[in-house]
Amino acid sequence: MPTIGVDKAALFKALGQEYTTDEFDDLCFEFGIELDEDTSTTERPIVNGKQEPAQLKIEIPANRYDMLCIEGISLMLNIFNGKTLSPRYQLVAPPIGRIQTLTIAEETMKVRPYAAGAILRNVSFTQARYESFIALQDKLHQNLARQRTLVAIGTHDLDTIKGPFTYEALPPKEIEFVPLNQTKKMNAVEMMKFYESDKHLSRYLHIIKDSPVYPVILDANRTVCSMPPIINSNHSKISTKTRNVFIDVTATDRTKLEIVTNILVAMFSQYTEEPFTVEPVQVISEHNNESRQVPNLTPRETEVEISYVNDCCGLSLSAEQICKLLMRMSYSATPSKSSKNLIDVSIPPTRADILHQCDIMEDVAIAYGFNSLPRSFPSKSGTVAQPLMINKLSDIVRLEAAMAGWSEVMPLILCSHDENFAWLNRKDDGKTAVKLANPKTAEYQVVRTTLLPGLLKTIRENKHHGVPIKIFEVSDVAFKDTALERKSRNERHFAAAWYGKTSGFEVVHGLMDRIMLMLKSAFITSEEGLEGHGSGDSSYWIEEVDDPTFFEGHSATIHVKLNRKEYVIGVFGILHPTVLDNYDLRYPVSTLEMNIEVFL
Repeated sequence: MPTIGVDKAALFKALGQEYTTDEFDDLCFEFGIELDEDTSTTERPIVNGKQEPAQLKIEIPANRYDMLCIEGISLMLNIFNGKTLSPRYQLVAPPIGRIQTLTIAEETMKVRPYAAGAILRNVSFTQARYESFIALQDKLHQNLARQRTLVAIGTHDLDTIKGPFTYEALPPKEIEFVPLNQTKKMNAVEMMKFYESDKHLSRYLHIIKDSPVYPVILDANRTVCSMPPIINSNHSKISTKTRNVFIDVTATDRTKLEIVTNILVAMFSQYTEEPFTVEPVQVISEHNNESRQVPNLTPRETEVEISYVNDCCGLSLSAEQICKLLMRMSYSATPSKSSKNLIDVSIPPTRADILHQCDIMEDVAIAYGFNSLPRSFPSKSGTVAQPLMINKLSDIVRLEAAMAGWSEVMPLILCSHDENFAWLNRKDDGKTAVKLANPKTAEYQVVRTTLLPGLLKTIRENKHHGVPIKIFEVSDVAFKDTALERKSRNERHFAAAWYGKTSGFEVVHGLMDRIMLMLKSAFITSEEGLEGHGSGDSSYWIEEVDDPTFFEGHSATIHVKLNRKEYVIGVFGILHPTVLDNYDLRYPVSTLEMNIEVFL
């Protein structure tokens, strides 16, 4: 969780009263944050002949991006203490009567496809406010923006540039400007080399360094405003004298883009001439249908069940009481007209962390006071725990394998590309494995698509033990899946490996039969003199397969029929000698791997 250092005197002035360290610690605890340190109780350094002002170092929950600056902390605590109401953020028309535009070029899809903007008019900056404004950007960059890889913020003195603005992606040699706090004009190639030794900016260069085009924000006169996510132009540098601020935000993630924009303008719109007003920007992005007006400061509307809140908290609050408590946490809430058990809740634009009614319930508990909640455990609980079905099935399979005399292992989910493909005589089609973008070591390059590498490496590291070695694993593998929003999916697999002086094929086959029997799947055979018929809704059989991972003629696929649908759920056999050589194994190995999710 991030720790924020704020000026003690300035914060207490904003809160309208003085606190002792213990009193403020109690207030922080009640609100759900933590006072980490009060430097007034320790020796402070002397800077320029003056002792450094006392600071309060406050630990902020990772989900509360709206409290990463003194403005957010003081506002939320004042609302919590009932000294002010939650602000109503407004979008206001520009004084010239024409809204500024930010046109996004299609070429930006190659590097950073999303952009947004906003304008703060008639801002009053003091030195402290200016430093807080810069510090908030840095905190957002480090936390929510993941070191600028997801989002990058640029702030400019609007009086030094002229709209309309464009967001383009140009070859590095075509981008020339004087970087922030420099005097020499450079092109982007020279700039990247110049900042390689900069301890602050060098960590961001890799984000766009290998791209054929670099993103750039330009004004109407083609004056460079910034080259995100690296640096702003010195031409539009803001200072304490700046009155009108143009904010540009670029991103690779649309959701994070909106959150960062809303947080930044909401926190510092309180310093505009008309507090909590923001001038919007019209984004024109026709190539991907992302044209819109930003920022969107409209509160999100949702509902929460009164019975759910009371059951979870062990209370018997009325709708009106819950509404008053929610007001302390910066919500706007009213009893619903459609149902006596519902409350209509407006979520402020700064609370992107509110996703479900359990989040609202938690804030009700905070406002009521955790120490005031009834202590009913263990005789009463608002929830009943039960395992996910996939985990329950995994435990059943795990228990059966262990009872059959096999030992469970738990190797890592990451492995090298060769271990997952080449060492198993398999080819990578580029559409299967999830690959790490910037692996720190060759051993962790991909998310495994099979459990075999982990089992074989475990045997390799333990081959000095007596044979046979019988091990198994029940865990997840991952595959690319472009049809899903996250572009990947997990599958729960069961795998086992036998290592001994004989192949152990019949032993692995027997383990498979035992697992399938436990899963109430009947074996079907067509061998002469034998009769095997599937019973019920589940049956299985095996078919010989030519798989380069296994010794020719010694492998088979496992077929299952469930509810009249046929699935190929796995494969087992004796590993090919080249696979054994790759993993430095001198005895035969038989393996089994199957997808158990189909049985859910």
